[in-house]
Amino acid sequence: MLAHPDDGGRFWSFTDKVELKIDLFITNASSVAPDGVSKPVMLVNGAFPAPPIIANWGDYLNITIHNQLEDNGTSFHWHGVRQLNSNDQDGANGVTECPIPPGHSRTYSFRALQYGTSWYHSHFSVQYGNGIAGAIQINGPAAANYDIDLGPYVVTDWYHDTADRLQLKADQATGPPPPSDNILFNGSNINPTGKGGAYNRVVLTPGKKHLLRIINTSVENHFTLSLVGHNFTVIAADLVPVQPTVKSQLFLGIGQRYDVVIDASQPVANYWFNATLGGGGLCGVSNNPFPAAIFSYQGTPQNGLPTNPGTRITADCHDETGFVPIVSRSADPSTFTTNEKELVVNLTTAVTSSGTVFRWLVNGSSIDVMWEKPILQYIAEKNFSFPRQANVVELTAKSGWAFVVIDNAAGLPHPIHLHGHDFLLLGASDTGPFNPSADKAKLNFSNPVRRDVAMLPAGWLAIAFQINNPGAWIMHCHIAWHVSQGLSVQFLELRDQIPTAMHLDQIQPNCDAWRAYVPKAHYQKIDSGL
Repeated sequence: MLAHPDDGGRFWSFTDKVELKIDLFITNASSVAPDGVSKPVMLVNGAFPAPPIIANWGDYLNITIHNQLEDNGTSFHWHGVRQLNSNDQDGANGVTECPIPPGHSRTYSFRALQYGTSWYHSHFSVQYGNGIAGAIQINGPAAANYDIDLGPYVVTDWYHDTADRLQLKADQATGPPPPSDNILFNGSNINPTGKGGAYNRVVLTPGKKHLLRIINTSVENHFTLSLVGHNFTVIAADLVPVQPTVKSQLFLGIGQRYDVVIDASQPVANYWFNATLGGGGLCGVSNNPFPAAIFSYQGTPQNGLPTNPGTRITADCHDETGFVPIVSRSADPSTFTTNEKELVVNLTTAVTSSGTVFRWLVNGSSIDVMWEKPILQYIAEKNFSFPRQANVVELTAKSGWAFVVIDNAAGLPHPIHLHGHDFLLLGASDTGPFNPSADKAKLNFSNPVRRDVAMLPAGWLAIAFQINNPGAWIMHCHIAWHVSQGLSVQFLELRDQIPTAMHLDQIQPNCDAWRAYVPKAHYQKIDSGL
């Protein structure tokens, strides 16, 4: 299949209004054992991983979430989906909505204005780490030929304890978070410390080119992926089509995706598909030292193991480079100084009823949203006196580009995700802080790689996004423990246009239901809420 994404939709017609109606039921489950070790989980439609949502470019999606959890609220975020003029469908509780209380439902409605690969997940504290995460596949044009679409391939860390208890452990200011117990490939792997489980196996057809949609949906682990004896031809980074670029290995931070073409032109055999953790422990640690899946050519015994271990790769914790978006976007460097927002990320400790805990600060404040009163409700009430702990950064410009420089004073890498936009990745450095007079010259304003998650290294990260999507959009670290501990801000964009761009009155029924539930809630909010 071959079509260029700037072909004006020649291969894809938007003349028919195609509506997809999807029901997702969120339930507690007593156990699930993808690697032979059972644990309590939360499931979407009884499945782990959660079922993929598959649509075509231009479709209208109506997705109803039925919260059948016993003691937890929830909200659903459609990661990377731009939500143009539909900020109220973004699913960030405390920002764009109140959580959905147990026994209630909420329908999200939006249009698939992008195509490629992404994922959806709960945005209610660290809840997605209990199993509420699934792939999104939006079919559309491709930047290179392929014969077979293998579909989404989810790589994620896996813990034998619940995300809620792990979050409490990660909070304690006594050391790093606990390592993951395993790495799963599309929901399965062997137990690295005992019996049980099974390698995930993917079948390749000899002589054919296969599209693989790779997604890192982890809580804390970042991976460098490689397939022994094969290269990846990258055709999309996140939801941005790029000129075909050949890579022998690919780093994926949490939340990042790559659409890759794999040419099955090697001898018929079994091959290891490896996930390597790097960064000297700063990009996550796992109790599985050699996590892998098996890619098997048709004609190879499906119960055999690969015999070629391949050459051990070197993995670090930096974004991939060299990608050129097919649809060009460039920012005006002359407006950089006027529209630049500089944010400083730091780590501190706080004394709470749980003891001394870690808290991440952005410009001196740790975000702490109000589930019962999201920022969009403030907008509906024309009340612009936002709480300090909401970390609202208002964009005063009405058009053009917003430039954001993040200085990493703590030195630990972070995968930074922005809602509502893909952004130009202008530059990054391991050395900081950012020096405007010296470092601006290092930035690339002319069609740099564009994505919705980028790694903040030990120094600084500079991004730019167009001011054209009214709403309250959070930008946060996608390490679950870190956003739980406060590492987030929310950009208030085109504030005066928000009431006319969407129906803010639709927030009220769900918020009324949540506020009625709170007095009898079994668990109270103990973290940032995101």
